[in-house]
Amino acid sequence: MSKATHPPVTVYTTTWCGYCKMAKKYLEDHKVSFDEKNVETDSTAMKEVMERMGGDFRGVPVITIGDKTILGFDRPAIDEALRG
Repeated sequence: MSKATHPPVTVYTTTWCGYCKMAKKYLEDHKVSFDEKNVETDSTAMKEVMERMGGDFRGVPVITIGDKTILGFDRPAIDEALRG
């Protein structure tokens, strides 16, 4: 999947999250471009993810692909969202 064939992707992370690292590597391995936002160090990113999760923020990674929001490193959900 190339940059031109998928909706915008954002990965909300923390510095200590192993699943965040796995999600980013998975996207990189599949040549998916994404923006990373660290909710630990960026209060705006934390506000964005809280709004996206309806105030029910339970952890990271939170991956947004277009209008879809995926909680955790869920390969099938990521693949499905990237297909559109």
